[in-house]
Amino acid sequence: MALTATASLPVTAHDAAAAPKTYVVTIEGMQFNPPTLTVQRGDRVVWANKDLIPHTASANARLFDSHSIAANASWTYLPDKSGSYPYGCSFHPTMRAVLIVR
Repeated sequence: MALTATASLPVTAHDAAAAPKTYVVTIEGMQFNPPTLTVQRGDRVVWANKDLIPHTASANARLFDSHSIAANASWTYLPDKSGSYPYGCSFHPTMRAVLIVR
């Protein structure tokens, strides 16, 4: 009778933390909600436009630019560079927010 050994690798907290998450920024009422969002590199950020008019999510530092997001449409960005990135809607300059990437 042969004995077989199996090895199992433990799942660590680091492994669980490394799994990318999805965050949604809702564009509604001429504002971004939440106005400040902190994510990890590799997470997915989705801007969902719930307004009746198009908007953009355009970083001041030109790191990302959604171009026009139509009403009831969305745009996804996968941040890969750490930093704090103020952004806004290029069509409506009073719409401002910040994406923080750790």
